[in-house]
Amino acid sequence: MSFSVQRGVPIPSSLRNIYKELRNDITDFVPPSHGCLLEWAHQGVLLLNTVLTVRKNQPNSHKNIGWAHFTDAVLRVLASRNQPIVWMLWGAYAQSKLQRLSIPDNHLVLRTVHPSGLSANRGFFHSSHFSKCNAF
Repeated sequence: MSFSVQRGVPIPSSLRNIYKELRNDITDFVPPSHGCLLEWAHQGVLLLNTVLTVRKNQPNSHKNIGWAHFTDAVLRVLASRNQPIVWMLWGAYAQSKLQRLSIPDNHLVLRTVHPSGLSANRGFFHSSHFSKCNAF
């Protein structure tokens, strides 16, 4: 699951920013002291990277080994579902992936910048994606 790390591993900056936005957007949210998001997965949340593996300390090192075929297929299956889905597209690359899909009207698509430390202040913070998701 994207952004998730095992308990005991320091929380990555992007996940710290997600927790910060959650805390600002959802008043009763209490950030956990860890970065393990398995509980979110059990609630039906899917945080999907388009490249599922990397070499240690080498972002996108496995970008060209075929993960796009798999993740594009996952996105097509999700887009074909009649069940309402909330899509939170964080960053230009995530947003470009959905442009090629036909999204049903009963899905909610939310777009903003990536929650990384480099871009979170340019629109991720105060995007209110979490309360919009809950309202949907």
